[in-house]
Amino acid sequence: MKCTVCEIGCDISEGNYGRCNMYTNQNSKLIERFPNSYLTVLPITIETMPMVHFAPKNKFLQVSTVGCNFNCQGCISETLTSNADALSGALTKASPTDIISRAKTEECRGIVFCLNDPAASYYTFLNLAKEAKKANLWVGCSTNGYFTETALKSLITYLDFVNIGLKGSSNARYKECGAKSAGPVFRNIRILHEAGVHVETSAMYINTGDEEILKAAEEVASVSKDIPLQVMRFVPFGEAKPELEPTINKSENIVDQLRSILNHVYLFNSPGTEYLTTKCPICGNEIIKREFYGPMGCRTIESLDEGKCPCGWQVPLKGPINNEQFTEYGMLGGYRTTRAIEMAHAILFTLGIRDNEELGDILGDIIKEDFIRGLHDRIQQIDSWLELIKDLAMRTGREKEGNELIAFIQERVDKINEGSKLIKSYPTVYYSMGYPLFALNAERFETNLVEAAGGICVNKSLTRKGKPGVNISVNEINKLSPEMMFISGFLSSPASDYVQYCKKHGIDNKAVRMGNICNVPTGWDFGSPRWILGFMFLANTIHPEIYSFDLENEQKEFYKRFYGIDVENVVTNRDFSRPAITTTK
Repeated sequence: MKCTVCEIGCDISEGNYGRCNMYTNQNSKLIERFPNSYLTVLPITIETMPMVHFAPKNKFLQVSTVGCNFNCQGCISETLTSNADALSGALTKASPTDIISRAKTEECRGIVFCLNDPAASYYTFLNLAKEAKKANLWVGCSTNGYFTETALKSLITYLDFVNIGLKGSSNARYKECGAKSAGPVFRNIRILHEAGVHVETSAMYINTGDEEILKAAEEVASVSKDIPLQVMRFVPFGEAKPELEPTINKSENIVDQLRSILNHVYLFNSPGTEYLTTKCPICGNEIIKREFYGPMGCRTIESLDEGKCPCGWQVPLKGPINNEQFTEYGMLGGYRTTRAIEMAHAILFTLGIRDNEELGDILGDIIKEDFIRGLHDRIQQIDSWLELIKDLAMRTGREKEGNELIAFIQERVDKINEGSKLIKSYPTVYYSMGYPLFALNAERFETNLVEAAGGICVNKSLTRKGKPGVNISVNEINKLSPEMMFISGFLSSPASDYVQYCKKHGIDNKAVRMGNICNVPTGWDFGSPRWILGFMFLANTIHPEIYSFDLENEQKEFYKRFYGIDVENVVTNRDFSRPAITTTK
């Protein structure tokens, strides 16, 4: 029989499954494999979904399951979408009534399905949406938008808002993700818009993908120029090649071009960018000011009443701007949750757990035990990081491997601690992510490593907090007057762009004047046990008169012992769990 949920249209024989592996044929009926079963159910602010023009700052209940009908290279949710069978044990049964009750208890304004595509759990989402509307809750989702017309028309009655994730504009680009063509997506955008559903679009911007995203914007503009487009700067996870990642500067340039096609275009995955803010097109006033808030997310930090400029121009919002904004705990909420799961995956990989099924089983147990909720606090100090490794090693019967990894790290930590006795002066250090004006939070692991390596981290004086940091002003960064500035190895920016930004915006401090601006190597400061390499890098850089770690040999040893590969055979990307292997010996 033919699956009628999405346009891939799998022919599923009796007892078998479609390509997404989430539906089966039982007695000539299409049956959802894991009905009313959820991987996550937790409150978020809508901007982390993300949405920018629907009910800003309002609180929603996020639900997600497992699986996806697409297979996109570098997917941020790969752990959830590619290990559906293994993670099925972590799914929790919950009826629509249960979910709605949770939403009411949490004082949420609605329910949103995101992290994986609702097409993987269509009937579960449809039934939940029906009951949510009866309870006067808003309903929305993030989706590839590849529903059949029949499936979409059954769902559309209950949808208030939707974020359609565009893969590009060409059939070839969609085929790379396992779809047949691009047409159904743009057809569905039109159907949703004409039905009165609030539609926003997001599009991954790949370094070689200017034509794809520009033509996609033209397709969206043919429906309405007021449909917001969220440009997701591509970050290479999984096996994606690092050269596909555009710089923030280049991404801002493409946004400028896109704004000649659509009225509202925003840039994500780019800490410190000003291209998340809505400005009045008449007088240039900032109407809704936003900042980076983790991968694929943003946060409203200031807004004029009702999104209206004093000149009379109004942001085309649907739903009110809430007075207060809910703050998600730790790494819970939006796509930060996928990064938390990936961090656990990173440790498990260094412990020698490489089989996908075994990984999935362990990750499933971790999620079920609410391990993720406490992870944020466990990755901010060296001692708690080592305890985390020990914990996972014991859970998985890999105590020997865990002890070996801990010993490797501890030996180098001890050498840095011993060297610290020789320090005579402590330079001031500023730690940013992306552009200079995005400062990491005071309590972050990276800032603690700076101080353990013999620096005075000026971030410690900042009282405002975001995820993983906050925008600061030019005046603030100049007053901090750091002697050294480090750029995160996660969501980064080339030092040349960083320096140019400083010159353009009047950032003038000791570090800029002395040229003491350094990129931390990719993957060395956050998200995986490779932070020990970053710690040695910081020590060498901050106090070259004391520390002289041979980082080339240290990296070779780490990769050989804990990844089982030669460093010459890897290409470093932004993936926490492992670098992308290009060749093997």
